[in-house]
Amino acid sequence: MLRFTANLSVLFTELPLQQRFKAAKEHGFNAVEIQFPYELSAATIRTELDKHQLQLVLFNVPADDLLQGGEGLAAVPAKQAQFKDAVAQTIAYAKILKPTVINILPGCCFEPLHLSKYQQTFKDNLRYALNAFSPLGIKTVFEAVNTINMPGFIIHNSAQMLAILQEINHPDLRMQYDIYHMQMMQEDPIRFIAQNAHKIGHIQFADCPGRHQPGTGNIDFQQLFTAIKNSAYTGWTGAEYIPSENSAASLTWLQQK
Repeated sequence: MLRFTANLSVLFTELPLQQRFKAAKEHGFNAVEIQFPYELSAATIRTELDKHQLQLVLFNVPADDLLQGGEGLAAVPAKQAQFKDAVAQTIAYAKILKPTVINILPGCCFEPLHLSKYQQTFKDNLRYALNAFSPLGIKTVFEAVNTINMPGFIIHNSAQMLAILQEINHPDLRMQYDIYHMQMMQEDPIRFIAQNAHKIGHIQFADCPGRHQPGTGNIDFQQLFTAIKNSAYTGWTGAEYIPSENSAASLTWLQQK
């Protein structure tokens, strides 16, 4: 199955967030995702979704200082109370926005001696989030992020994601599989998706290197999209790239798919 979402955190950023919903619809998307929607009220987002007949597929639990170079939230032992508060905020949005999946960014550990404690904290927090989101009919996903762009990220390859899935063994836990990040880690996304599609709750993509739109890097997107379409994957595929030009001009791949 091949259904695309526009990630409004990186696409149509020529416009304020509230105006990006309209832009996504006008450019052929029926669904969107937002990394962190919290700058707008849930009611405002709901209004925009309804006005433009869009589905919000995914957003993230708040990640504290992760995007500013910090360790983030979900794996830091001293921040577990803050993580629970973040989950509560996410639930308030989820009840109004009704996403298919909610993503939890594991975050970083900058002191290798503490890594095992951070990994255990992340798994404990994953279990907490699952217990919060599952009653809402929402799948919980988590993702691996490459350590070139984000040194110290505690989950950075497919094997680690699979190991966590096996250990936690919850029917509502899936991977968020990011093509760009795994390509940066020199993995083979096409083979992985073919073999593990049933364990993936959401896919995101950008070309590699550069993290721009398809056609700007080394990934064969015709082959990749065909592999996703022919796999057992039933979720959405998110365009989470940084346009190398204006957003509208970057969308030629959408017409060529």
